[in-house]
Amino acid sequence: MTWDSYRAADHFIMRSARLIDRHRFAFHFQSAPARPVHAALAAHRNLDGGYGNGLDPDLRGHGSQPVATETALRYLDELGAIPEDIGQGICLFLATAANEDGGVPAVLPTVRHTEAAPWYRGTDDFSSRLDVTAMITGLLHKNNVAHPWRDLATAYCWKTIDGLHWTDPHEAIGICTFLQYVPDRPRAVATMNHMATKIRAVIDVHPRATGHVHTPLDLACHPAHIARPLFTDAEIIRNLEAFEEEQRPDGGWDACWDHWDTTATLERQGMRTIQRLRILRAYGRLVPDLPHPRRSL
Repeated sequence: MTWDSYRAADHFIMRSARLIDRHRFAFHFQSAPARPVHAALAAHRNLDGGYGNGLDPDLRGHGSQPVATETALRYLDELGAIPEDIGQGICLFLATAANEDGGVPAVLPTVRHTEAAPWYRGTDDFSSRLDVTAMITGLLHKNNVAHPWRDLATAYCWKTIDGLHWTDPHEAIGICTFLQYVPDRPRAVATMNHMATKIRAVIDVHPRATGHVHTPLDLACHPAHIARPLFTDAEIIRNLEAFEEEQRPDGGWDACWDHWDTTATLERQGMRTIQRLRILRAYGRLVPDLPHPRRSL
């Protein structure tokens, strides 16, 4: 990726991304401190410890939702150690949102009374979702956030993963995050080996795939990722090249998401642009003099 391409992405973020993602971009690529990201994220936090208030572009309501809380947890993880009070608040909310099996749904029934994407607002399925639960639980383990619900969710993830006959891309990403960070390493490695064929089968390795697809780099987002061995060096290189070629003339990347609202789509484009840049840098494809972030809180 050339310096001009990076500068185009910089201009796109400043022109089109929401405030929290502008601060994330500055943190990751301009050596800015983490404090502005924490401050922007706090505006999306509710008294119950969960997150809402439009943090997930497809959920515009105020109330806390598990999938929005997952987004908050991913953002917090980018910044370094998660503050204890915030981590405990997240767990308290998820404990109330969880089903009896310990897993959490993507959204709660309250979503029906808010502005939200039709696939959320019209859902009648509030059963536990492995993709959301595994992603959250893996990040809690990574950040050493201990809570009784986390342990219950861990048991749910192990049981559900062991019983899988098939998966999907979203679920595969959550599973790999869980297996990357869960403390039982021998079991995690054995499970990854068992799941490898199923996971690879739902990832589109073709670098010219269009639409709402998931590439090897969406799964193995850095070279040390537990899923990286599932793909050949040639497949990774081809997809890195495709990422670079898919950058639009305005500097951004398409959201690759089902369009339902112009604002939501534009917000996702900002999020996707930062995601693509972070992956390109992780694989050494950004200009060499680009600064790395300071891990300051």
